[in-house]
Amino acid sequence: MNPQLQAAFDQSLAGVPDWVAALRREGLDRYAEQAMPTQKMEHWKYVDLDFDLDDLAFAMEPGTPLPAGPYVDALGSVAATATVVDGIVVGIDGELGAGASIVSFRDATDADAALLQETMGRHIDLGRDKFAAAHRAFAGDGVLIHVGRSTTLDGPILVDVQATSDAIASFPHLTIVLAENAEASVVVNYRSNDDLTHVAVPQVEAIVGDGSRLSLISLQHWGRGTTAAVHEKVILGRDATGTIGEVGVGGKLARLDLAIEHIGNGSSSELIGLSFGDQTQTHDYRVIVRHEGKNTSSDVFLKGAVEDEASSVFTGLLRIEEDATRTSAFETNRNLVLSESASAQSVPNLEILCNDVICGHGSTVGQLEEEHLYYLMSRGLPKDRAERVLVRGFFEEVIDRLPVPEVADPVRAVVHDKFATAQAEGRIG
Repeated sequence: MNPQLQAAFDQSLAGVPDWVAALRREGLDRYAEQAMPTQKMEHWKYVDLDFDLDDLAFAMEPGTPLPAGPYVDALGSVAATATVVDGIVVGIDGELGAGASIVSFRDATDADAALLQETMGRHIDLGRDKFAAAHRAFAGDGVLIHVGRSTTLDGPILVDVQATSDAIASFPHLTIVLAENAEASVVVNYRSNDDLTHVAVPQVEAIVGDGSRLSLISLQHWGRGTTAAVHEKVILGRDATGTIGEVGVGGKLARLDLAIEHIGNGSSSELIGLSFGDQTQTHDYRVIVRHEGKNTSSDVFLKGAVEDEASSVFTGLLRIEEDATRTSAFETNRNLVLSESASAQSVPNLEILCNDVICGHGSTVGQLEEEHLYYLMSRGLPKDRAERVLVRGFFEEVIDRLPVPEVADPVRAVVHDKFATAQAEGRIG
């Protein structure tokens, strides 16, 4: 490993608790053992990485925070806001009230630290890839959201994750813990400037207790020079509900590796998301939904569009364990290819080890329907406007179902602007 990286790692351990140092050293060992992902690896076969993590420095200090963006403005009043810059928590504004808390790892109380010791970084497999191990090794700060038993938060919590420094890697971390019969809504807003070269390796882990309800949405609006490899895991207890949203419109490469675990009987989840890539962007989604408890349900519904030379990848797996009787699970991925040089890969899979289940999956990759286009044009719409109507309609089914409705309008605006700009510049077709 790069000696400078090792020296920076050693320096970053100063003052951290022994259990944190042990976790991070374990991560460093696994990081050193693994090679950078290549297209020869099954989970990365459609993605070509042009860098090595060993060649990057990682953030020791935060850069200058970005001004509020459209998603932040659209949310309006929130229960609390945590601002994370280059992987370091620079501020937490707002109070969650009795029965709930939001703190940075560095400011954790004894009770918070005990909770973190039980949960932090223990649910995302270090062997998943080199990025997962790197996060365990180099993540020095993070945000803990804890909602106590029978506590309901009135408004959403915003975690504003920013990449602001050039030619470095950052490792933002978010841990969400909901005790029994709690309810919360969390928005994770990922962003950076276009003129920045940055590698962001966030992790989000959510433990949803028995009877609890979590709404969690990620907005990947990274700048065009940012490569992001996000690992996210949601674990659902008995009768727990997880509603998960994903919007991918930014980044050079934006990858989401998401696992949803239905551990408790009666648990349910819904994953709703969209991506829209243009120019040379790549949006890569790997989704694993595993059913272990009985009488559980899940619905994965993702839509994507690509134009110019952009590419999108969806690899999904629904796994039903042997004792997961009365499971209902569905997986759908729809894709629009709007330019000849764009590409979309869609690979849904089922692994069913139990007979008493209802499962289904489906995927499509295609262009705008000529019949629909002809119909709109026959009613007097010019071709460019008819195309915009169809693209907007394609995404509207997802936008209407996003778990935090306040972000719907800025999402619509981004989708419209991407397509309309490509039309105006003659990049469609």
